[in-house]
Amino acid sequence: MANYRRYRVKGGTYFFTVAIYNRRQALLVDYIDALRDAFAEVKRAHPFHIDAIVILPEHMHCIWTLPEGDDAFSMRWRQIKSAFTEQLPDVEPRSASRKRKGERGIWHRRFWDHVIRDDNDFARHVDYIHFNPVKHGWVKQVADWPYSTFFRYVERGVYPLSWGSDYSDDLEVAGE
Repeated sequence: MANYRRYRVKGGTYFFTVAIYNRRQALLVDYIDALRDAFAEVKRAHPFHIDAIVILPEHMHCIWTLPEGDDAFSMRWRQIKSAFTEQLPDVEPRSASRKRKGERGIWHRRFWDHVIRDDNDFARHVDYIHFNPVKHGWVKQVADWPYSTFFRYVERGVYPLSWGSDYSDDLEVAGE
């Protein structure tokens, strides 16, 4: 088994990509309320701030800031995945490996993370998150996708409502 080492910063700000196992399903938007409930449940027990997020049918990107002295993002993701999975009907096929481990076949076992280094890095990742539904062809303009923090950023004056209507190579970020 691979030995994954993650760079951790207590109280840090992190970018994440998290995906479901079967990328042909739309579980995350089909069960958006279950996903919201899972996030809320974990945030109550283990607070963190969601700086930006986009939920697509089969994966999500987000930026979190953890409390000072805390770097337990893996535990939070494990609990979010578990809380979400518990709310879904148990109908998905499972591999022998997942059956042995008592796992459902909903999520990829791993996730991708990146420590945000500075304000420029933060801004680039926020742009990437909000543009992602256009990049993947779900909508023609960012404002047409309902499952993101884009409108929060519009309200704050960070973006105009028309932002992201045209593709820009400047929005490319590693991790997908």
